[in-house]
Amino acid sequence: MPYTVGLQTAAAAFLSAGLPIQFTFAIVSFLLIVFLLDAFQHDVPDTPKSLPRCSLLAIHPFFRKRFEFLNWGIYATGSTVFKFKLLRNTVVVVSGESARQAFFAAKELDLTEGFKILSGAIPMVKGVTSDLQSKRIALIHKRLAAVQREASLSQLIPVILEDIRKQMDSWDGAGTFDPFDKIYELLFQVTIRSLSCSEIADDPVLVSRLKVLYDKLETGTTPATVLLPWLPTPSMIKKLWATKEIYDIVVRAIDARQKSGVYKRDTLQMLLETGDDRLVVVGFIMGLIIAGARATGTTACWLSTYLGGHPEWRAKAAQEVSSLLAAHWSASSERESLSKRLAAIPLKAWETEAPVLDSLIRETTRVAQPHVAMRRNIGRDIYIDGKIIPTGSYVVYPFSDVHLDPELYSDPWKFDPGRQEPKEVPLSYIGWGAGKTTCLGTRLAKVELKLVTAMLVLGFRHSVVDADDQLRSLPTPNWNDTLLCRPNERFYLKYEKTDQYL
Repeated sequence: MPYTVGLQTAAAAFLSAGLPIQFTFAIVSFLLIVFLLDAFQHDVPDTPKSLPRCSLLAIHPFFRKRFEFLNWGIYATGSTVFKFKLLRNTVVVVSGESARQAFFAAKELDLTEGFKILSGAIPMVKGVTSDLQSKRIALIHKRLAAVQREASLSQLIPVILEDIRKQMDSWDGAGTFDPFDKIYELLFQVTIRSLSCSEIADDPVLVSRLKVLYDKLETGTTPATVLLPWLPTPSMIKKLWATKEIYDIVVRAIDARQKSGVYKRDTLQMLLETGDDRLVVVGFIMGLIIAGARATGTTACWLSTYLGGHPEWRAKAAQEVSSLLAAHWSASSERESLSKRLAAIPLKAWETEAPVLDSLIRETTRVAQPHVAMRRNIGRDIYIDGKIIPTGSYVVYPFSDVHLDPELYSDPWKFDPGRQEPKEVPLSYIGWGAGKTTCLGTRLAKVELKLVTAMLVLGFRHSVVDADDQLRSLPTPNWNDTLLCRPNERFYLKYEKTDQYL
């Protein structure tokens, strides 16, 4: 029985090899099995084309250079619909006008399930921000809608403006800064104010700590942490620890409010008064803070940059905000701060009397928001452009397919808020989503962006400079950076406070 003896010897050697070797062997074996299963898989006639490379080679570029990877896939397969594997997960990429319409209309494609595997920067706590029942998800959406009702949003505007003022007060009278530091920091504070509670928002140290923790979730998100969440890699351990700290901060704030018995007009108070389950309240705050801060923060960073590089649009925005002030603010005997004056402008005016700000936000989200819509087919098999999308598979649609399409937007990388919308093409703009899955925080995000922009264009003069303090051409958004679209080259905003800023 030489084979039996040989197997026993090999087994004994393996067991005595130590945990690191055993662990490495297990991972290599797992990847080998994935490779062999992939090699022997045969496609049915209606199956999307597969990438012409080993599926294991798709993992890194999908997570690290997604924009280039998806564009290469369309070119390499010569098809608007193609597929690849992320370990055992089938991912189908769709592009083109008809596929776009089918993707956003398909009721079988679920957003929450899509982000569970393909994303990873949101803190995952089972029963709090992940593995939620549909009723609990619907309840969170309902509460987010309540935050954005006219009365709630109107009372939030002065508080947001005061937060912006405090952040800008910390800037020197003149200087330079990286917008992806200062502007993003400002939007993070505003998001905390809008979606959590004063116990956190009023504490700069706590807000700063939360920002660091959420940044750790971002930098700790690797292919391994997303696809192999059970694997105790250093990155996963850091993510778990950061998630625990975020959870503890939120829970302590809730406990402090409930013990104090003090009524405060903020989002936490609204959530507590509804009598929702405690986990709903915690999940609402933990999940929506990062979801709101990332998307709105990216837009704010790029919007301030584009305004610094396009003085003509900066002047138009300043004139529009000045007109709103003239129409809605009555001068008092004492000079008020810019934030107090802007607070006199009602919500309706911000939303219906600011077409220049609207066009600036629209164009910024078109050219500098690197979204890839992610879904999972949780229903029956469906077809998109004649290709089957099996039950359980993941489907992605890159926004660049439409927003950077030169057929729809001539010179698509050019920032041009005066563009005419290509209305003859369905879903030619999807900056806030489309179909049955539009961004539920759109109203709040737009108001926040307008308030920040108003404070910036009236309170400061600014331009784009390089490290040598020279005026320069504008940087190009890096769509491979799926979170902030941050460019490869470093640049700064050079600013100086105006007489209007008090």
